[in-house]
Amino acid sequence: MPMKKSAPSVNPDAYVASLSGWQQRYVQALREAVLGAAALSEVIKWRHLVYFSNGPALLIRAEEERVLFGFWRGQRLRAIEPRLKPGGKFEMATLVLVEASPLARSTVVALVKEAVALNAALGDPTVPPSAL
Repeated sequence: MPMKKSAPSVNPDAYVASLSGWQQRYVQALREAVLGAAALSEVIKWRHLVYFSNGPALLIRAEEERVLFGFWRGQRLRAIEPRLKPGGKFEMATLVLVEASPLARSTVVALVKEAVALNAALGDPTVPPSAL
C-alpha cells in the first residue's frame, strides 16, 4: 500500500502527533530513548525525524506498514543489532520495525551512543574522506 501524501510536519512534536496507533507508540518510545541517550540535534528533514551529531547520525521514519530506525553508519553497528539491513548511500543500515517487533530500550541507547561516537571519531558521514 503506498504511503499517503501528507503535508510535511513543521517540527518533531508535530511529526509524532501526526501519527497514530502502534506507529505513534513506537516512534514516541524511540524518540524518548534516542534523546535520552546522547546530545543530539533533532530536526524534520526528508519528511521524517533526523538526528545530528557532527553530521547526520540516525533517523526515525514512520511508514504505512512499518517504522524505520536507520543509521548513517549502521553497517558498523550490526554487532549491537544484527537485524540492521545495509542499504542506501554511505554506510547506511536500517532496522525495520513492525507492530510485533521487539526492541529493547538498552539496544536503542547502545546504538545511539555508538553512532554518536563514530561521528565524533570519523567526522560527518556525508562528507567524502577526500574532502576532510
